[in-house]
Amino acid sequence: MDDGTSPSRPPRPSRFANGDPDIPPPVRATGAAPLILTGMMGAADQRHFDALRAAHFPPDRNFLAAHITLLHQLPPSAHDELDRLVRRIAADTPPPAATLGAPYSLGRGVAFRVDSPELLVIRERIADHFTGMLTAQDRGVPRLHITVQNKVTSATARDLLARLTTDFRPRPLEITGLAAHHYRGGPWDDAFARKFRGPRR
Repeated sequence: MDDGTSPSRPPRPSRFANGDPDIPPPVRATGAAPLILTGMMGAADQRHFDALRAAHFPPDRNFLAAHITLLHQLPPSAHDELDRLVRRIAADTPPPAATLGAPYSLGRGVAFRVDSPELLVIRERIADHFTGMLTAQDRGVPRLHITVQNKVTSATARDLLARLTTDFRPRPLEITGLAAHHYRGGPWDDAFARKFRGPRR
């Protein structure tokens, strides 16, 4: 969740990886882990952004794999309903087109923009389904992004942004599916992942 909280156990990447809650969900009762929904990246893109995080995140705070958050928090009780909805969407939806946009400053970090109207349409369908359960953060239209650095000094972040901006060119970004994760204050626990299987247009 990139909030600087030290993990409660050794770092490990998510098997499904993706999304970026910059604001942690509120503390819940023990065992009640909120759900985070993310868009899954293709393997090559996943390796690329994981490597950037490994190189530029403070090691003790890099306990998530690179990710693209679609919904920051749904109640744990929504797990089965979310899984059924995601299964239906993934079954007949082709992988959405996406473009990697320019890096930008987070103040004390750097992220890449993700431009994908098609992924936002999918996200809106899911958000509409859970309208009454959404937090204020999830009721707005998100700025999709991939964080590659956070919780460093502003000078360090400016230096990385300058380096990543040099010769940057937008390029296609592969989005392969949707994944849900349980947030328990540190590394995420994977809930499920569904790949898009609809015919490409």
